[in-house]
This record gives sequence, structure tokens and C-alpha cells, in this order.
Amino acid sequence: MLVEKIMADIRKRLLCIEPTATLMQAARLLDDGRDMVLVCDQAAQLAGVITKTDVVRMIGHCDGARCTAPATDAMTRDVLTSTPKAWLHDIWKTMQTRELKNVPIVDENGALLGILNARDALQALLQEVRYEEELLHDYAMSLGYR
Repeated sequence: MLVEKIMADIRKRLLCIEPTATLMQAARLLDDGRDMVLVCDQAAQLAGVITKTDVVRMIGHCDGARCTAPATDAMTRDVLTSTPKAWLHDIWKTMQTRELKNVPIVDENGALLGILNARDALQALLQEVRYEEELLHDYAMSLGYR
């Protein structure tokens, strides 16, 4: 199954902040249950990602209750990305190997399209396996293909 089959779910997770945003602005966006905020420019090109772990790591460098540190100080710049034309199974293997919860999805020009979440990938792969099992069952029972 290609990633493009679940683009509706992937697009829902797209959340970008500008490189000029502060760490506190990124932290507020992560407070609503999100795992990752993307840092991107006006052309929707990915500059980096900020996770909750990044925010916690950087808060120790802030003075007092206000943190004016730029979000770019906390972001990860070397980010694994994928495209809608990639095989979901291959991305899932990479996510497992690198222990990633999310992978940004970009188009052929590098513009951001959304974020693939591990839960969405697993659900799609499980649905695919269940469908294949149904087809195999029907074939074995001489019911033919659907």
C-alpha cells in the first residue's frame, strides 16, 4: 500500500510554525496532544521538527517563566521524510528501526503535505492484511474474488 492511500489522515496532522517562532509558542502547540510541530518557511519547505522531548530539553536553558529562545534552537534539522509514492510498509520498517512516532510527508519539490503517525500507519497496514486474509479465505472456499 502506498502512503497516498492514507493522505487524508496525514494532512490532518500538518502543523507548521515559522522559524522566527519562540520555543514557548512551539510548546503551546504541543500541549494539545500533538507529538510534533514542523518548522517551515513561507514556501512550506521543512527546516526542522520540534518534539515534546526537544521542548523539555531546551526549557532548562530558559530564564524564569518566560522563554524567548527561538524554536530553531530546539529543532532537529536532520529529519527523515517520505513521499506519498513511498510504500507504507517500508516507512513502517524505518520508523520501527529508528524508533520514530512520526514522519513528515513531502511532495516531489519538498513542500510539506502532512505527518504520518505510527498509529495511522499500523491501522492501514492491519486493514490491508485483513483484506488479504478475506481474499485468501474466499479463494480457498471457492467463493471467487470480490
